[in-house]
Amino acid sequence: MEKTAGVALVTGAGSGIGRAVALELLANGYRVVLCGRRAEALQQTRDMAAGDGARALVIPTDVTDENSVQRLFDQIEKEYGRLDLLFNNAGRGAPAVPIEDLPVSVWRAVVDVNLTGMFLCAQAAIRLMKKQQPQGGRIINNGSISASAPRPYSIAYTATKHGVSGLTKSISLDCRPYNIACGQIDIGNAATEMTDRMAAGVLQADGVIKPEPRMDVAHVARAIRHMAALPLDANVQFMTIMATNMPFVGRG
Repeated sequence: MEKTAGVALVTGAGSGIGRAVALELLANGYRVVLCGRRAEALQQTRDMAAGDGARALVIPTDVTDENSVQRLFDQIEKEYGRLDLLFNNAGRGAPAVPIEDLPVSVWRAVVDVNLTGMFLCAQAAIRLMKKQQPQGGRIINNGSISASAPRPYSIAYTATKHGVSGLTKSISLDCRPYNIACGQIDIGNAATEMTDRMAAGVLQADGVIKPEPRMDVAHVARAIRHMAALPLDANVQFMTIMATNMPFVGRG
């Protein structure tokens, strides 16, 4: 390992990218708190880690609920006394519909998870990282390539992911005095349940439907471990990792 592993929190750890990252961190010596809404899915992640799962702690949490997030961090502090890494990953999408047809309730639900949930977890992590000894830690926010370029009919997801970039920059600026580093990983077409539809074909900017290449989610997990392994005086501010041949550069 590139550094002494510490305590990590992965939100959205019950599936997809969150599960892959949690397993990667466990395999590399971290004690990992598995957070998400579904206790059974979190337990499945822990079970998949086999012997490494002994270093995993399952805490079902609704990241959109301030009290639920506070209980999560109270338990982390009680169990470990500190937090070295937050992978702020929990997120959701919305149906691909024209802007004028998107229900306001869906808009608010996406904002609640993708932006407010990420803020609440970052806020609680910063409070703990500021007071722990030694002071400091790292926050890695899961952005998306939609933080740079939208897909058709994705206004709620795209707007929140642009917001995540602002969150990342503000945390980086405001937390420098406390030895807290913050970076963002923008991921394109990792092979998870969320991107299964891309293999069959998805709407492109020119109106055609066509399949898109995907990459092994393990590449994402290793990239995040690399970001996490840096000393706190070095930071990957933004990283884009994507399937090489997917439509991103120049799309639209």
